[in-house]
Amino acid sequence: MTINASMVKELRDRSGAGMMECKRALVETDGNIEKAIEHLRKIGAAKAAKKAGRIAAEGKIIVVSVKDLTVMVEINSETDFVAKDSNFLEFCELVAKTIVEQAPDSAEYLQACTCSDGKTIEDKRLELISVVGENIGVRRFVIEQTVGSAVLDSYLHGDRIGVLVTMEGGEPELSKGIAMHIAASSPVCIDDDQIPTSVIDNETAIFQAQAEESGKPQNIIEKMVEGRIRKYKAEITLMGQSYVRSPDQTVGELLASKSARVRKFTRYELGEGIEKKEENFAEEVMAQAKTAGET
Repeated sequence: MTINASMVKELRDRSGAGMMECKRALVETDGNIEKAIEHLRKIGAAKAAKKAGRIAAEGKIIVVSVKDLTVMVEINSETDFVAKDSNFLEFCELVAKTIVEQAPDSAEYLQACTCSDGKTIEDKRLELISVVGENIGVRRFVIEQTVGSAVLDSYLHGDRIGVLVTMEGGEPELSKGIAMHIAASSPVCIDDDQIPTSVIDNETAIFQAQAEESGKPQNIIEKMVEGRIRKYKAEITLMGQSYVRSPDQTVGELLASKSARVRKFTRYELGEGIEKKEENFAEEVMAQAKTAGET
């Protein structure tokens, strides 16, 4: 069967695949559009399987609010270039919209959520991988709901840092300022009570060993360790940190002066915790040069 341009265009519009891939799929399926789409999906799944082990630490953090619900989600790509691709951005919007509408309780459940065209989010992810040629992953998300008099606010620093914060009391501008502070200062928890005992015990042991190297008397060493622990707690807790907009006061002091408190917060930073491959471009060029010399 002769494959014409209009058939290729129709398949490309429906599948999002490249022109040559569409033409090959139509040739493979004797011009049957539906079979060609299925063929492309199978190819896409195979390509996705090959790319599954590749590190995806770029991408985008999205925050979407609908009525009393706010969703924050991190979606990863391998490169910043693909993170700006229109197909990738459309997928991000679809994922966020699906989370708001269907409220999945895990990333695994999200994969099985069905879109308006009958395809699942996982189907859409595999199709996107086939189109952009990179590993794509929906890494994590959080859903928050405004309850009672609480204020739920968000802050995005570009596409790379996102914050959701739930507060009670204070002025309307305060929650936005606190969200920006969390983005900038990256606190681990709200206050001292939320620091695990094991963490404090570990830090105390480290500070103790460091202080003992000074050769000072034990009573002095104990005071040195106590001081370092106080400083450590102030650095990692939201309440103990100096407020970025007014460094002369802590966040805790600011909130007390406004009769406000933070109930919870979530901070995402794009790619945090993902071990990124270190590229040695000099070695890469050398390897290419050797390969070229052998041919």
